[in-house]
Amino acid sequence: MFKLKDKVAVVTGGAQGIGAEYSMAMAEQGAHVVVTDVLDCSSVVDKIKEKFPGMDTLALKVDVSEELDTKKMVEKVMGRFGRMDILVNNAAIFGKLKPKPFEEIAESEWDQLMAVNVKGPWLCAKAVSPVMRKQGSGKIINIASGTIFKGSPNLLHYVSSKGAILAMTRSLSRELGNDGICVNTIAPGLTMSENVVDSDRQLNHQDANIASRALKRHQIPEDIMGALIFLASNDSNFITGQCLVVDGGSVNN
Repeated sequence: MFKLKDKVAVVTGGAQGIGAEYSMAMAEQGAHVVVTDVLDCSSVVDKIKEKFPGMDTLALKVDVSEELDTKKMVEKVMGRFGRMDILVNNAAIFGKLKPKPFEEIAESEWDQLMAVNVKGPWLCAKAVSPVMRKQGSGKIINIASGTIFKGSPNLLHYVSSKGAILAMTRSLSRELGNDGICVNTIAPGLTMSENVVDSDRQLNHQDANIASRALKRHQIPEDIMGALIFLASNDSNFITGQCLVVDGGSVNN
């Protein structure tokens, strides 16, 4: 049974890493996936078409921090599919961040991160909401991080941005609920995506992360996909404004 059969799903930051995994997972469940990123997404779309022949999918270059880009994204999706059922706000700056005391974070670095990690999801939600309101349905899935519950040091800009995502989710769920739109958050733990594997800094934290978990192993992208499909599907139609932590029990209170 395909839980997302013929749904149209947009994934931001889908060119690589966990975003690419989200795109593949939803295609596997029957969704027509629109993969967006500032990077070239064509290889992800090619993989979807190869693995799921006949699946209608689309690659778009989108800078989520630019409102015009997000509006054009919606126009192109509607022109191709005529509807938009799911938005996964995944685009974020993280993998290449260098930990530092908050006093040493440059204003320009703070602003760039907030533009992508916070302004981006707001602009994307703002762009898709008229379509979803008209449909009387829709799922917006924001991606936060388990780190917001721990207050991880030396990444104040990143942790703050993901805390904002949780607050945004709760407010958006109130504003969009009357139109049948569900807004929820997934908060993953540190996941062995390609960006993390390529980062010595992230790998150095793996032992501590594993030790903090009830389930003592690495977290891999596949661990998050069940939560994603659940929140994107009709199984979660009466759930909104919530945060689902997927981290092997590291955050358990």
